[in-house]
Amino acid sequence: MKLIVKIGLAVALVFSFAACGNSEKDEKESLRLDDYSSQPKEKETETKEAAADSGDDLSNKGIGPVKSLDLPESINSDMAANGASIFKNMCSACHKMDKKFVGPAIEGVTERRSPEWIMNMILNPEEMIKKDPIAKRLMVESNMAIMANQGLEEDQARAIVEYFRQYDAEN
Repeated sequence: MKLIVKIGLAVALVFSFAACGNSEKDEKESLRLDDYSSQPKEKETETKEAAADSGDDLSNKGIGPVKSLDLPESINSDMAANGASIFKNMCSACHKMDKKFVGPAIEGVTERRSPEWIMNMILNPEEMIKKDPIAKRLMVESNMAIMANQGLEEDQARAIVEYFRQYDAEN
């Protein structure tokens, strides 16, 4: 009987401490999993929800400096070679082309994402992870690994997109 009373008191004590926490949220609160769920916070059309759930939303241009990008039909092999070099040096520690590593696999990305989205994710990963539903979902799927901002310039990001285009065309 004494053991049951002691256990009951311990449980009550734990709950009372838990209830005494600060109810105000700090503006710089650490990342929380529920903040990055794939569920949209605002009502959207069913088509957009289905596209976001599948990960394929080519109309999403992301959040960042690239608002519009017209890609030529032919691939610039010199630019793609430059992009391959940049990718190898700056991105391959976390991304592999054909399999998930720290971050998602890159293969097929040009078929799943708009070129603007890809470039904005490269150039502005912090804001993309905070505000873009696809970037949020990818972070959750990558065990909360946050993509580092490598400080690349727009022309470098564009070269990486060209490399991805070439890779996807060949595979």
